[in-house]
Amino acid sequence: MSRVVVLDYGSGNLRSAERALQRAGGDVTVTADLAAAADADGLVVPGVGAFAACMAGIEALGAGPVIAERVAAGRPVLGICVGMQVLFEYGEEHGVVTKGLGLLPGSVTALPARRLPHMGWNTVEPPPASVLFAGLPATGRFYFVHSYGVLDQAALAGTGAVVTTARHGADFVAAVERGALSAAQFHPEKSGDNGSRLLRNWLTTL
Repeated sequence: MSRVVVLDYGSGNLRSAERALQRAGGDVTVTADLAAAADADGLVVPGVGAFAACMAGIEALGAGPVIAERVAAGRPVLGICVGMQVLFEYGEEHGVVTKGLGLLPGSVTALPARRLPHMGWNTVEPPPASVLFAGLPATGRFYFVHSYGVLDQAALAGTGAVVTTARHGADFVAAVERGALSAAQFHPEKSGDNGSRLLRNWLTTL
């Protein structure tokens, strides 16, 4: 069993993520212990709510360098929802720009949709090279709850990242995979069998 830490920095659907990862076959601990986060086979960075609040929690815990060092060392990290968004360079909400972790190029901005938040089930379009979506049906749906996202894929294009998109008002990044770093804008832990399969796929990379 791979040892997985779900990082507790004061935000995120911690227990749901814990249970979903356990069902997928991981040995899961929810903790704010940075030594455990650094040492685990896989680290999950959850996140719900505002970009700025999530970044404040990460900074208060001092977790940013641990996440960055894992990625630099090729040790798996999975960001979920706002835990994906904070991996990018910055987020802009209500005119306020907040610096992110900068592990992926690009920015998080408001979705240009008449109906917000984007809440509920939506299909995604993964490329053939995706590991996260391997074996999943092309019409598979995942559960989203967000009003902001990464709209500009151009910055990711030159990085070798495998980018999965979805659409709500415009195309946005639904998931990204680059080396040891994986992230999903949707909630795998709320996405039924498809989400469970995606988590199993991630666990196979640990």
